[in-house]
Amino acid sequence: MPEYDLIIIGGGPAGTAAGVYASRKRLKTLLITKEWGGQSTVSSDIQNWIGTNSISGENLAKSFREHLYAYADEVLTVKEKTLVRKLEKTGELFSVTMEDASIATAGAVLITSGSKRRQLTAPGAAEFENKGLTYCASCDGPLFAGQDVAVIGGGNAGFETAAQLLAYAKSVTLLHHGTSFKADPVTIERVLSHPNMKGLTGVETTAIVGDKFVSGLRYKNASGEEELLPVAGVFVEIGMIPNSDFAADLIPLDEYKRIKIDPWTQKTEVPGIWAAGDCTNIKYHQNNISAGDAVRALEDIYVTLKTK
Repeated sequence: MPEYDLIIIGGGPAGTAAGVYASRKRLKTLLITKEWGGQSTVSSDIQNWIGTNSISGENLAKSFREHLYAYADEVLTVKEKTLVRKLEKTGELFSVTMEDASIATAGAVLITSGSKRRQLTAPGAAEFENKGLTYCASCDGPLFAGQDVAVIGGGNAGFETAAQLLAYAKSVTLLHHGTSFKADPVTIERVLSHPNMKGLTGVETTAIVGDKFVSGLRYKNASGEEELLPVAGVFVEIGMIPNSDFAADLIPLDEYKRIKIDPWTQKTEVPGIWAAGDCTNIKYHQNNISAGDAVRALEDIYVTLKTK
């Protein structure tokens, strides 16, 4: 017999939402997380978390932890400050091995391990993170209303970020290292048609510059000449790295290492394992979407477990 009905992996918005719902449904659950809050912990002012006008990433993470611990009892167990190193299946039983080599077993697993942003490595990028350089337009974009900003990244995420920023920024310049943009042609045409939008290809960002806050970025143009672009904000969209390695030997992933799911139920291709949030192959990644997807998964998990 497994120790738990359900193991939830991850303590971001998806994992927290699932943990609360699992406890309310009285499923014996273990939630494992290294840290709370997900990617938004780096944001100083989140204005799109439903139910709050403004909240810092740090306080959002605290609220997740507090909400979950309000339900922690003989049904819900929380294990903090540890990662899952391996997810395995033997017959109908799932086991997770953690950093400290401890092992837990369950009849079902919900993966809400999220993803991490691919970091910009140009000089100054680390120094000015959260001081004008950000990886979350939906979190931080409104802070740059009426200012000139840049987006680094020429895929769909970069163009979607640019489209968001055009609603309030004075101007948006998008820089892409390739010779042609990677986003959908319709999206490229729509965004670049905006009078306050400019797109550059064949450029390499060489440095983020400023004093206490970002004042610009340097880049090499297609001719190899270095130029300075004065901007107050730099939004980086150069890809995501899903936290899925611990499950890669068991669950089918897509070409970006995202967990493939059925969006109707959040089920993976392995019976007994569900996934929700940024680690999955859904189109949009937002805190509110992650929480909702996890609730959908939990509802399906409950029905599945109770109708076996």
